[in-house]
Amino acid sequence: MKTPPPGKAKRRKLADIRKDNLKQILEVAEKLFAQNGYSATTIAAIAAEANLPKANVLYYFKTKEALYKGVLSQLLVIWMSHMDEMTADNHPKLALRQYILQKMTLSKEHPNASRIFAAEILHGAPYLREQLATELKQQFDKTCQVFREWIAKQWMDPINPEHLLFMIWSSTQAYADYAMQSSMMMDKEKLEESDYEEGVEFLTRMVLKGCGVKLF
Repeated sequence: MKTPPPGKAKRRKLADIRKDNLKQILEVAEKLFAQNGYSATTIAAIAAEANLPKANVLYYFKTKEALYKGVLSQLLVIWMSHMDEMTADNHPKLALRQYILQKMTLSKEHPNASRIFAAEILHGAPYLREQLATELKQQFDKTCQVFREWIAKQWMDPINPEHLLFMIWSSTQAYADYAMQSSMMMDKEKLEESDYEEGVEFLTRMVLKGCGVKLF
């Protein structure tokens, strides 16, 4: 195995550092925006929490608005990629369960991003309206068409595709947006891994039975 030239190795190392910095900045920004809201969060606070100079944060994101949009866009990209995995050739018994599992995993692993997204929508989506009207709307229509094709194949009952997606979104995101309320009702400090697993099984069963998809 050949050793890469010093210049190439250095460039690779710099690329790794930049990638790690970007990941750290987005994670910290996600946390602080969720805790304090957009207005009360500053670039200086994000830099301090990330243990980076403020100039480093501004290297990746020129303004706080750009960083905020970056956090929202990151969640939207992950969200839409999972929607795109549902195709007309995949049976809903497996495809819907997998999508519910993926959305629940997002709620568990990125609860702050989900809460930021919810708050953005509640405020009229001032920073995300364009992406909602274009990228998400296109993916939404595409996924609804997949549901219609499943219905045409008689793999599921003739349900309303749009309302099915709305229900899956609201049910899975509740495990992030209302996690404190849910854990208090269950006399727990926080939701446990088993709670998410049971949630996936329950929601999957409700959705599949409600859509007339045979479980066995």
